[in-house]
Amino acid sequence: MGYSVGQVARFAGITVRTLHHYDEIGLLRPSERTAAGYRRYSEADLDRLQQVLFYRELGFSLEEIAVVLDDPGTDPVTHLRRQHELLRRRIGRLEAMAAAVERAMEARKMGISLTPEERFEVFGDFDPAQYAEEAEERWGGTGAFEQSRRRTARYTKDDWRAITAETGEVLQAFAAAFTEGEPADGERAMDLAERHRAHITRWFYDCTYEIHKGLGEMYVADPRFAANYERLAEGLSHWVRDAIHANAARHA
Repeated sequence: MGYSVGQVARFAGITVRTLHHYDEIGLLRPSERTAAGYRRYSEADLDRLQQVLFYRELGFSLEEIAVVLDDPGTDPVTHLRRQHELLRRRIGRLEAMAAAVERAMEARKMGISLTPEERFEVFGDFDPAQYAEEAEERWGGTGAFEQSRRRTARYTKDDWRAITAETGEVLQAFAAAFTEGEPADGERAMDLAERHRAHITRWFYDCTYEIHKGLGEMYVADPRFAANYERLAEGLSHWVRDAIHANAARHA
C-alpha cells in the first residue's frame, strides 16, 4: 500500500505542504494514489526524496535538482558519490571558516594591531602566540600571555609575515627529520626543538624548558595543535613532543 503523505513527512522531517509542492512541480510524484485520491509513496519514491533533500542541503535549487535527478545517464550510486564529494568540499570550507574565526578571536585577544584582511592574509599557518594564555594557565605562572600581548601589539604585517614564514620553516624541518628516520632523542631532533623554543622566545614570550615541555604535551593532546603536525606526517606530533622533552633533559 505504500506510505501516506503524513508518514513520509514525519520520516523526512519536512512538512506535508512541502511534499504537495514537490508533487505539483513534478519533482517528486507519488507512485500511487488510493481510490479516494490520497497520495501513496513507494520505497523508490523515498529514495528519490532522500536525493532531493541531499541536494537541497547542498544548496541546489529545485529546478537544478530536477535536472540532475532526471538525467538518464546517472544512477543512484553516482548521485551518492557526487553528494559525498560535494559534502567533503563543504566540510573543508566550513573548517577553513571556523579556523579563520578562531584566528581572528585570538588575534583580538592578543591585541594584534592588524586589519582583519591582514590577519587572514598572514595567519595562514599555525603561530605559537595563538594559545599563549592557555599555555600559561596550564604550565606557567610566567606572565607569558601579558609578555606576548605587549610584543605582538607592536608587530606590523611584515613582522607577522616573517613570523609565519619562520614557523613554516621550523615545521618543515621537523617533518624532514622525522620522515628521514631521525630519532626523537638524537642530536638533530633536539637541535630542532631548541630552534623551536628559541623562535617562541624571540617573537612571543620567554619560553622556558618547562613551558616548552608543556607545549609539547599540548601538541599531542589538543587536536587543534596536533593537526598542524599530523598534516605533514602521521605521528609527527608525538615525535616533536619527544624531541622537546629530550632537549629539555639535555639542558637540565
